[in-house]
Amino acid sequence: MRKIDELRPLTAGRLMGLWRAAREAAEDPLERTLLCNAGVLAACCFCRGEAVFGGAEAVLEELTGRQIEILLRRLAEERPSKTENPAFDQERFAALRED
Repeated sequence: MRKIDELRPLTAGRLMGLWRAAREAAEDPLERTLLCNAGVLAACCFCRGEAVFGGAEAVLEELTGRQIEILLRRLAEERPSKTENPAFDQERFAALRED
């Protein structure tokens, strides 16, 4: 597996777009899931600021199912990312959650 030093989370809109594209590309639910997961990793995996994979097909050609699962679990962990949204206001977010 290639070196990956950063996993950048996707916006909900980008994730939905990848899911829709996978839904259109495959009828089989398992194939659709694998295509979507590969698309997510292609969009999220970086090394030294450069994308590691050229697309979902590159992910499918280079990674095993287990490697895909491990990377998706790492992506889903709730740790601060290297790239944070500078416009995000944590105090305002906390206040809105209390309402």
